[in-house]
This record gives sequence, structure tokens and C-alpha cells, in this order.
Amino acid sequence: MKVMRGINRPKLPLIILAVAILLVGGGVAGLRSWYERNLKPVSAVSQSQYFTVTSGSSLHQIGVKLKNAGLIRNTRALETYVRSNELHDKLQAGTYELSPAMGVEQIIMKMINGDVAKNLLTILPQKRLDEIKQAFVAAGYSKTEVEVAFEPGNYRGHPALASLPPGASLEGYLYPDSFQKQADTPAATIVRESLDEMQKYLNSDIVNGFAARSLNVYQGITLASIVAEETDNPEYQPQIAQVFYTRLAKNMRLESDPTAFYASALAGTAPSLQINSAYNTYLNNGLPPGPISNMTYDALKAVAYPASTDYLFFVAGDDGKVHFSRTPAEHEEAAKRYCIKKCQL
Repeated sequence: MKVMRGINRPKLPLIILAVAILLVGGGVAGLRSWYERNLKPVSAVSQSQYFTVTSGSSLHQIGVKLKNAGLIRNTRALETYVRSNELHDKLQAGTYELSPAMGVEQIIMKMINGDVAKNLLTILPQKRLDEIKQAFVAAGYSKTEVEVAFEPGNYRGHPALASLPPGASLEGYLYPDSFQKQADTPAATIVRESLDEMQKYLNSDIVNGFAARSLNVYQGITLASIVAEETDNPEYQPQIAQVFYTRLAKNMRLESDPTAFYASALAGTAPSLQINSAYNTYLNNGLPPGPISNMTYDALKAVAYPASTDYLFFVAGDDGKVHFSRTPAEHEEAAKRYCIKKCQL
């Protein structure tokens, strides 16, 4: 008598299908659980903080900054929420009062409704001193009061200015943040509060990081301002800092566009890479005479603790990414491929 082998074999595909369904279902359920968990508040701490969405910021940039500020759990979850609900084009620039106790939906709804914080003066990052002065005037201060308030001599002994050379302005030293402004708040009060913030971030870790790379504090702030002007994306700043350090070590010019544009702004002329100025790092070796804008802690940290790379070139592409190269040929190819609009100048 023959043994009927494999008589139960037809059941095997059904078992495999059932297992696959369970696995897929479990994966979907797990993904959904992860998504919902990351939309929840970071904590129960309701202490508010100001968060600024600058005009032109991408959704990813907003998400990264929210995550770095401790206001959301996960950048990808926020991006998924915004895109799946088709809210991407509805987010409004402005300064918002947020807290870790708010979920993603609450935060996004504030930005959609333009529910900006009131009675504030915001010093934005990557701004020249003259632009910050304009922000004070726009907030209702007279030009005379602003000029007086921006005199470094009014803040003698302030620890944030310990590194400021004689005769230098406050360029680069006014930390970007939002400050409470009542009708009777003097302009000098807000300047001092901004310097207080700057001192918080000029901590021993940052200062020691500068020193380890043979920079004094003023030089470190100067290089951080250039890094910040090259990109406000913290993901790329340590690599950009390393490019500049490598070029300095090889006695190569920094060739940073923002330094030339800063010089052009000071001269009141159109942006030019050929402008004859000590600030133009296309024409001069080493660092410029001083900072070219203010900056955030991320740029300070990038200069204090740069990435370990051997790149010599980079280009900020039209795609919002920074592309790094090791040779002139690679750099030229990257510029042709990724920088069509931005490299017109």
C-alpha cells in the first residue's frame, strides 16, 4: 500500500498567508502606535518658550528646530502629520509661545492660525547689526535711542563682551531670541537680555573648543557667524566648519560668499564677490576682521567641535542640501549639478 505523502500540503500556503497577514497587520499596528505616540506632548512641563518660524523655512527645518528645542518628540512624525493633512502651505511665519506640554496638533494649529505671541521683539538669527537695529526701529523705538542702546560702552563688564576688542561693535554678539517688550521697556534692556543669552552659550565647553583649535573667543564667534551664514541647518554646520579649518590649515582662502556679501552691504553696493574689502575672503587669507552676523548655539558648537572630514569645498544646492567635495573638479561638478539658481551671481 502506498503511503500518501504530503496529503496536508495544500494547507501550507494558507498558513503562510495567515502568517504574512499577521506580520503585516502587526507591522502596520506598530507603525501606527509609533506615529500616535510621537504626536503626543514631550512632557507635562507647561513652562512656555518662544519659537520663531522665519519666512521661507522648510517643513523639515521647522521640525528640526522644534526637536532641538525639546518641543516635539520626532521630526518625521511631525512632517508626516503636516503632509498627510495637507497643511504644508498653511504654516505662517512668526514667533509663537509654545511648551513641551503641547502635542504636535496644538503646535501646528497655532502656526496655521498665525497665533503669534504678543508684546515681543524678536532678534532673528543670521542678521547683521544694521538689520537688528532696523527691527528695533520697526518695534517702535526711535533711531536715536537704538543708536545709544547699541553702544558697547553701555555694557562694560558684561561677561559676554569680555572678548570684544576695543573699538568693535556688537556685531555677532546679540543672541537671536524673542524678548518681552512693554510700552515702557528701554531698548537697552532688550540688548542686555540678548547679551545675557549670548553669555549662556559662550560656556566653558564652547570656549575650550575654540581654544583647542587655536581660536580666541572673538575669532570663534567670527567663524561661527560665517558658518551660520553659509547654512542655518545644524546637520551641515559641523562639516562646513571643518572645511574652513582645513582650508586655514592649508593656507587656502576661505572663499565664503557671505563674507563678500557682508562687505557689499557695509559699502551699500550690490552683492559682489570682487568687492575690495578686508572682509572679502576671496581676496584675503584667514578670517575676516570680525563677525558678519549673529548666530545660534548650533553654529558656535559646530566651530568648537567640527566634524572629522577631509573636504575642501562645499556648495549649497537648490535642493536645500549642502554638497561637499574634496577636489576642484568634484566641486565644479557639484556646482553644475546642484546649484543652478543660487550660483547665478
